[in-house]
Amino acid sequence: MEALFLITGLAALALASYLDIKTREVPDFLSYGMVFIGIGYRSVYSLAYWDHSYITEGLAGLLVFFGLSYVMFYSGQWGGGDSKVLMGIGALFGLRPDFYNFNIAFLINTLIVGAVYGLVWSIVLAASRRRSFANELKEIIHEKDMLRLRKFMLLLVITLIIISLFISDAKLKLIFFIFIAISLFAYYTWIFTKAVERSCLLKSVNPEQLTEGDWIVDDIFAGSGKDRKRIAGPKDLGIEMKQIKELIALKRRGKFKGKILIKEGIPFVPSFLLGLILTYLCGNLILAVL
Repeated sequence: MEALFLITGLAALALASYLDIKTREVPDFLSYGMVFIGIGYRSVYSLAYWDHSYITEGLAGLLVFFGLSYVMFYSGQWGGGDSKVLMGIGALFGLRPDFYNFNIAFLINTLIVGAVYGLVWSIVLAASRRRSFANELKEIIHEKDMLRLRKFMLLLVITLIIISLFISDAKLKLIFFIFIAISLFAYYTWIFTKAVERSCLLKSVNPEQLTEGDWIVDDIFAGSGKDRKRIAGPKDLGIEMKQIKELIALKRRGKFKGKILIKEGIPFVPSFLLGLILTYLCGNLILAVL
């Protein structure tokens, strides 16, 4: 059973990764296919061996990964395709309260791989559009909110350094310096990511070029005066097909002009594939290091 699930997961993620990079979309049949195969085969094994653990582990993986996907989607970190793929992985490999469990190892590895993957992809984007990136970086650095944040970070670092001078325990002092390093890394990474987003991931399109699930940057309004109404916006977490059709119809009637600013996300599904391969070859990375 494990070999079947591994082959299914690798094949589905390989195809999903290719489509995610090429089209920025992952078909539902891939993610739902993993769910049906996982739950279906687990149900058969539970009946055949009269052992409920097969199906309960599959349902636990599906529910837990659904919860994680829900949070990541509604916080705007992932698209719908990424979230559904993760649910499929949860159903395939199942979940039990064991640090050595495959899905727990996969989740930990994917978080590590995903962070590196996202950073590398962002660096490549910034390098490919370095002029635009440099201009956006300068603007962000000189924004009022950013100046206030920089002062706060400087005060935090100075305070932590002063506190560490009065600590005699070497391990505790090391923890303080690690925390300082992580804080500075997170601060500069956030600035870098914001500049990449503005310079490389924003695109203006016509209503006809929109696809379901596109992230809208600003609220879209049509009409004027009392007839002015909101069509879509960032709070929708992905534009729906009925909203796209409404915008196209309004444009044809001359009631909507201009283009729509959307945000293109980084294709994240390949990091799931890398995480799965790494988990199969190395197990839990944290346990391996320890």
